[in-house]
Amino acid sequence: MSATATASASASQSPPVSSPARVPAEGFRRVGRPVPGEETILTPALQALLTDLHRLFEPARRERLAARVARQAAFDAGELPDFRADTRAIREGGWTVAPIPAALRDRRVEITGPVDPKMVINALNSGANCFMADFEDSNAPSFTNQITGQRALRDAVDGILAYTAPETGKRYALDPASQTVLIVRPRGWHLDEAHVTVDGQPMSGALFDLATFAFHNARALAWRDRGPYFYLPKMECMEEAQLWEEVLAFLEMRLDLDIGTMKVTVLIETLPAVFEMDEILHALRGRIVGLNCGRWDYIFSYLKTLRRHRDRVLPERGQVTMSQPFLKAYSELLIQTCHRRGAHAMGGMAAQIPIKGDDEANARAMERVRADKLREVMAGHDGTWVAHPALIPLAREVFDAHMPTPHQQHVKREDVHVTRDDLLKPCVGTITRAGFDNNVEVCVRYLAAWLAGNGCVPIHHLMEDAATAEICRAQLWQWLHYPAIAARGGVAAEPLALDDGTPVDWALFERALINLPSRIGDRRNLPGGERIDEAIALLDRLTHADSLEPFLTVVAYPALIGPELRAV
Repeated sequence: MSATATASASASQSPPVSSPARVPAEGFRRVGRPVPGEETILTPALQALLTDLHRLFEPARRERLAARVARQAAFDAGELPDFRADTRAIREGGWTVAPIPAALRDRRVEITGPVDPKMVINALNSGANCFMADFEDSNAPSFTNQITGQRALRDAVDGILAYTAPETGKRYALDPASQTVLIVRPRGWHLDEAHVTVDGQPMSGALFDLATFAFHNARALAWRDRGPYFYLPKMECMEEAQLWEEVLAFLEMRLDLDIGTMKVTVLIETLPAVFEMDEILHALRGRIVGLNCGRWDYIFSYLKTLRRHRDRVLPERGQVTMSQPFLKAYSELLIQTCHRRGAHAMGGMAAQIPIKGDDEANARAMERVRADKLREVMAGHDGTWVAHPALIPLAREVFDAHMPTPHQQHVKREDVHVTRDDLLKPCVGTITRAGFDNNVEVCVRYLAAWLAGNGCVPIHHLMEDAATAEICRAQLWQWLHYPAIAARGGVAAEPLALDDGTPVDWALFERALINLPSRIGDRRNLPGGERIDEAIALLDRLTHADSLEPFLTVVAYPALIGPELRAV
């Protein structure tokens, strides 16, 4: 029975238990230390809803994750991603998505960030058109952070959110006049929520985040015609989109909402997904309002998907810009696809943050942001992302000057003709010593902060999150394993080299790790500085491993939540 059929049957019979018969049907269980205020979130009614969701949809989630593993094995064996032959009719059809609600028609500037109360307040007060409240890449998913975030969003929807900084006593409160639209990003299908089990199995982090927010806020937001709205991350294929559709429809039925009330924007941030954009839109056509160029995760996915292809090695991160042909093709195909279907094509993140005390360096950084936003609006994007409130006026100025209408769906980009090879073409460039060392530093510093509960970290005037750390980690693995990758293809190859001729080998990596403590200075001044040694050890282990782990956050999750899961 499909998930849809099962959901329909649930009104007349008890939902099936997804765990094996030998596991007792123990239902919902909260695991680990209590978090202050969790009783106001994890109410008995929500626990019952989460239990039903797990039993109905966990088998399908596991199937989709297994399909990812099988697909990656084929890529590792030499296959390349491509457009699907079995869905040609969808790509060639003349269908469109459902009309976009008024609150989401103009999304020219969106700000993103984690779900801590101060960030939520500042983002909703920032003047951006939308705020993406992020339970995923910019959030370290300790249960304290998850519950604190859900409480903050519930209070924000109710208009009562306030926060007093303990270190300064400064009070933050929502501006009642704020018009910024709230959009929530739950975790992706690959992440578990270990603090909640159903029938002995950990819950899906995606289902936990989505359902918890919807349970507490969906009716209030729907009554105001303000949602609920979601960003859906890390999708790889139309079947994963269909699973989201079934989950959302089930929630709407349980919460007495009209089907299609919950609207979504999908991040195209995996290489397989770019070949199925039409199919993803079609699977969610009754509720989807747009696709987003999640460029940092997309670069990471390119590296991960093609990790065993010796002819697809990318240069250092700083040279992999949106002007590179494979990224330009990705962006323009997304615009063309969305506008053909009546959906928004959202641009990517500007990760820069203001540089204080150096006006010249700050001016150069802001000029890079301006050029990036100008590229997006001239290409036909309908909006863009920034990571810092100070960038909102700059991004708005660029989009206002070149997009006088609420969006650019009239820009059909019929001049775009993108092939599979365009989307897979590697870019030329180099690896510098500074670029190599920066990858090591960003991985270690971000991971240390993440292990300490901080998922959004400023490093060298860039706002780093899990996606950018993943780029650095995947590049280090691929560069250092290059001779072995070539050998699997029957080719003898020397190590890659820096632009000064230094071999990119394990000696270079070990020196970078050894020199890192002196490079970063007093760790007491760094977020998560007390966990630097742990982060170095983890990066060392992951980089030496014969296989590239799919997600850093999955590997590091047990170390993050360990203290919370210990017996009280």
